[in-house]
Amino acid sequence: MINIGIMEEKFLEKTITEIEGKRILVTGGTGSFGHQITSSLLKLNPKEIIIFSNDEKQQYDMTLEYKNEKILKFVLGDIRDFVRVLDATKNIDIVYHAAALKHVPITENHPFEAVETNIIGAYNIKVASIRNNVKKVIAISTDKAVKPVNVMGMTKAIQERVMLSNYVKNNNTKFVCVRYGNVVGSRGSVIPFFWSRIVKKMPLLITDPKMTRFMLTLPEAIRLVFKATCETEDNEIYVKKMPACLMSNLAKVMGKELGGNENYPIDIIGVRPGEKIHETLVSEEEMRRAVETEGNYVIYPYGKLKEPKLLNKIDEYTSFNTRRMDKTELKELLSKTGWLSATPPSPI
Repeated sequence: MINIGIMEEKFLEKTITEIEGKRILVTGGTGSFGHQITSSLLKLNPKEIIIFSNDEKQQYDMTLEYKNEKILKFVLGDIRDFVRVLDATKNIDIVYHAAALKHVPITENHPFEAVETNIIGAYNIKVASIRNNVKKVIAISTDKAVKPVNVMGMTKAIQERVMLSNYVKNNNTKFVCVRYGNVVGSRGSVIPFFWSRIVKKMPLLITDPKMTRFMLTLPEAIRLVFKATCETEDNEIYVKKMPACLMSNLAKVMGKELGGNENYPIDIIGVRPGEKIHETLVSEEEMRRAVETEGNYVIYPYGKLKEPKLLNKIDEYTSFNTRRMDKTELKELLSKTGWLSATPPSPI
């Protein structure tokens, strides 16, 4: 039996049934999510995987990395270009839509670029998928889309609405969004940033000592995506329950374990424009139309669920009220993912 990360056997069999023999398109396929899902998909016997992105250097690198994988094809293009997207989605069964602008400070400074990619690009994916009778589209979202205060979150929130709306006539294509928090070690995230400063013996920068963030590994994110692929009915949002941590504790653990200094220097620089102290994965309004299990929330569209089915009596699900990792757990997580090593994994 194939082993993919943390999948149990029964769920793995269900996932193979969904993927085997299918043609898959991954937008933003050369990024963190794209690399991980490509590696996982290759073990599930799809007929073809198409990697769609606008980064020619990363496409070239990825072709070398997977040079022996004959079912892997690369398409250079931008999701802003509808004609290119329409062509890329021909004969596709499943689309994993991960292409996005995700860097909070950059999108704050260039808001309309985020609109064009995160909103107009999502609309292009939706319309093209419907026209080409794609069976399923799974769009990758973020905790920053909930009660957004920054451009990235605002545009991702509208991306969710675009994907899950019914204003485009559709009879065949199912749409679902997957929402999660910070992925350990992903490109542009805080852990590679801390690592690079520690090896240069520079102080770590913390915006606020009270700031918390959700944390999960890429394999855990991929499992949620496959769960959404297998179980979606249509127009739902899948949310993984996950622990959070204080950013100050993350800095202290990396400073001690990697920098060898229990009191590694940390500078408090203040909250940047567009940052929250705590993130939210399920809002109070969404809780009224959600189903909760031990591991996930599924948020249903308005009117589909007669009443919420919740295990815990909380108003909303945030990085403040979720389980919080202590320093020992953070050390284990960082060690397991290679970020306490002198030669860590490359952030992709």
